[in-house]
Amino acid sequence: MYSINIIYLLLLVAVGWYWLNSIRVLELARAAGRAACAKEGVQFLDDTVASIKLGIARNDYGHRVLRRVYRFEFTETGNSRIEGKVVMLGEQVESVTMDPYQLQEVFDDSE
Repeated sequence: MYSINIIYLLLLVAVGWYWLNSIRVLELARAAGRAACAKEGVQFLDDTVASIKLGIARNDYGHRVLRRVYRFEFTETGNSRIEGKVVMLGEQVESVTMDPYQLQEVFDDSE
């Protein structure tokens, strides 16, 4: 009887840890996406990232950690939504990629 209660308690602790860790990594991914957009001079849309993939990978030290992939959207002109991705390895940013985009120049026809 007591062993079942301990198992339930350990399961509850594991779920709580995963939930809190997921929130922390989500915030780190959002900051990485926002920073990448600021660096490129484009607008980070909706101030959010969305989780699209979860897996297990090894970090630089050979430890197994969660690899999470998040997607975000940005715009260069305000007329389109372009996708970017943030890959998190544990609590470290592994990569940030942004789909190709083209800044449109405004030309003055009066010249």
